Amino acid sequence: MEKQDKIIVLKTFSNTIEANIAKTKLDAYGIPCFLTEENLANLYPIQNPRFSVRLHIFQKDNTRAAEVLSEVVQLPDDEPTRCPRCKSVNIESGYSRKPASVTLSLFFSLFFALFPPKTVSRCKDCNQEF
Repeated sequence: MEKQDKIIVLKTFSNTIEANIAKTKLDAYGIPCFLTEENLANLYPIQNPRFSVRLHIFQKDNTRAAEVLSEVVQLPDDEPTRCPRCKSVNIESGYSRKPASVTLSLFFSLFFALFPPKTVSRCKDCNQEF
């Protein structure tokens, strides 16, 4: 008979979103894992250590899983929004000024409160809406 590897709790999370992100990352690296007490954490959103989501792994994967979860992903710096026509960074946000859009938005706003007017970005240099 094969010896079973021990299952341990690697980390606890206060919400299910963070726990599922960690689980997905471990799954992507081929480390088997599972979560427990997700439903209790969702039912009782107040941060209570008795109702935290637990991430379980095999004990043999402990060091590798800790390394994977400690990796920090560097996101590129946010570049300013540029106009697709003139490449200007002189941009404003607001409602569309096109006549058909204004009429339709007014119609939907008056009769269908579920469809508010859409905001667009507008270049102050060439008046391009995007």
